[in-house]
Amino acid sequence: MYAIITTGGKQYRVSEGDVIRVEKLPVAEGEKVVLDKVLAVGEGENLQVGTPYVNGARVTAAVEAQGKGKKILVFKYKPKKNYRRRQGHRQPYTRLRVEKIEVQ
Repeated sequence: MYAIITTGGKQYRVSEGDVIRVEKLPVAEGEKVVLDKVLAVGEGENLQVGTPYVNGARVTAAVEAQGKGKKILVFKYKPKKNYRRRQGHRQPYTRLRVEKIEVQ
C-alpha cells in the first residue's frame, strides 16, 4: 500500500518503511509526527483519491534526524558595474521514517 502526502509545499509518494527528507518540521528527534494531508491512498484498483484530501487517512512517521542539506552558492552580479555578491545556503530538512499508513 502506498500514499501520496503533501508537506512543506511538496508531494511525496510513500510506503511503510520508506525514509524521506522533507522540509524542516518543528518536531524533536525520536518523536512521532502524523501527516494527515493525504492526497491518495491505496494500491491497484483500491486507490482512493481525495478532493483534495482523503477523509480519515493519515500517515504516521518517526523523526530520525534534523539536519542541513549540501551547500549551494548563490551568486549575483551585474555586468559592467563591478557588482558581485556571493552567498552560501544550506536548506534545513527533517528525515522521516514512515511507520504506518491508516485508512478509515
